[in-house]
Amino acid sequence: MAVSERPVGIDELLDRVREGLDRVEAREAHDAARAGEALLVDIRYAALRERDGLIPGALVVERNELEWRLDPQGSHRAPEATGHDLRVVVVCNEGYASSLAATSLRQLGLHRATDLVGGFQAWRANGLPVAPPAA
Repeated sequence: MAVSERPVGIDELLDRVREGLDRVEAREAHDAARAGEALLVDIRYAALRERDGLIPGALVVERNELEWRLDPQGSHRAPEATGHDLRVVVVCNEGYASSLAATSLRQLGLHRATDLVGGFQAWRANGLPVAPPAA
């Protein structure tokens, strides 16, 4: 950072990254996933998944592994990481960390990556399917 640049706070950073995302609401994400038009990726940490449950059909990838698992060119990619045209909807708990994560995926060339407005909590509040955590 150049000396003349002022530091950016997290609120401003979120505003900036969200300008480049076509964020989706819970019902739209649900419909797109059911139609096979989007891959939902749950980046919540284990304690939240155990407490609140899972989105059926979502790929669970811890945040610290996200780029490695979703990079279509990566040696550690998940089978679901089929190409740069894949529409990925990142889901965190409340829709904050997911915006930053989706932006990181876009930097890897996943140009359709976005996130879920309100995160898992919005999904659940909209009455969308939630499965108990795997035992």
